[in-house]
Amino acid sequence: MNDILSYRALKDKQRGIRDSFPSTMGLRVHRAISWIGRAETCEDDNDARFIFLWIAFNAVYADEREFQTVSPSERAAFVDYFGKLVMHDHERRIYNALWQRFSGPVRMLMNNHYVFSPFWQYHNGIDGFVDWEERFRIASRSFASAFQAGDTVRVLKFVFDRLYVLRNQLVHGGATWSSGINRNQVNDGAAILAFLMPVFVDLMMDNPQENWGRPFYPVVE
Repeated sequence: MNDILSYRALKDKQRGIRDSFPSTMGLRVHRAISWIGRAETCEDDNDARFIFLWIAFNAVYADEREFQTVSPSERAAFVDYFGKLVMHDHERRIYNALWQRFSGPVRMLMNNHYVFSPFWQYHNGIDGFVDWEERFRIASRSFASAFQAGDTVRVLKFVFDRLYVLRNQLVHGGATWSSGINRNQVNDGAAILAFLMPVFVDLMMDNPQENWGRPFYPVVE
């Protein structure tokens, strides 16, 4: 059974309760739902689906910054946002997605050095990354420790660090559309985002009293 929250379900819920939303959160949710709806129309085009879902992610958590790697401030924003979501996820939907539904794809993503930023830093000739293999091993051990401990926030951080590299490859022209070379990570990344993004938005709508931050691009008349 397909238990992914649909655009229509999210939109109907939003319309019914949006008058109680703070304006800043309401704008985040409104924008994110619109991109989730666009992603649903992609059918078998997972490149486009992944990009649209990442736009939805940016809409809900922070402002968009064009960094080649996740900056310390942006990584902190990830962790802060994930912490709020997990705190309110009383049904453990995120946990169950990562440890049950997508445990295989998540592990494959973490074992894939092609979505590990230091690997590309090294191959692009940037100083200080000759030890990328050791960094990869350390990151893999840290992920395994977080996964075994059931630390949802840390696992989400690791997963989205990898998805961020995939996002950069697609958005910055570092991949060919529908390429077979990166097909597994694109397919898995799109599937993970397609399930998690509606859950993230749903949790935000259930907890409008939480401080979800201000959108970087407000509506200006």
